[in-house]
Amino acid sequence: MSEIAIEQLHHAAYRCRDSEETRAFYEDFLELPLVEALGIGTTETGRDANVLHTFFQMANGACLAFFEAPDQPFEFKEQHDFDLHIALQVDAETLVRMLTKGKDEGREVRGPVDHGFIHSIYFRDPNGYVVELTTPTGEALSADPDRLRDARATLDAWSARSD
Repeated sequence: MSEIAIEQLHHAAYRCRDSEETRAFYEDFLELPLVEALGIGTTETGRDANVLHTFFQMANGACLAFFEAPDQPFEFKEQHDFDLHIALQVDAETLVRMLTKGKDEGREVRGPVDHGFIHSIYFRDPNGYVVELTTPTGEALSADPDRLRDARATLDAWSARSD
């Protein structure tokens, strides 16, 4: 396997119902600063648009981004963890602090859950997305040959059972 050329996530973008409600969750609650907001009236291809694109920055510079596009249909629903969730890494101290903060604010919060290599807590944002805060337990994920082989064997076994 060659060296991984992709350096890091720049941003992942999702739809939002309301940019201010989304800002309140990601900036006020999760403490990710709003670093950019772009009003889009015309796309680069000349299409008319009525969109606000917002960016919330993490410590490593990557962002979670959202599009509020009120004129474009989109089905917002409470997502199931297995369908879609956003996992953000924090240190163990922050995980405990955010668990307490969420409970104190009366937010929907689940966990902590021990997944072996991570411990996680879960919130729901105003758009219905599940947001997972997670802290590593010390067993880091890596692309070492043994882990790659084990991951591939698990996937192959899963695929074989559905044939």
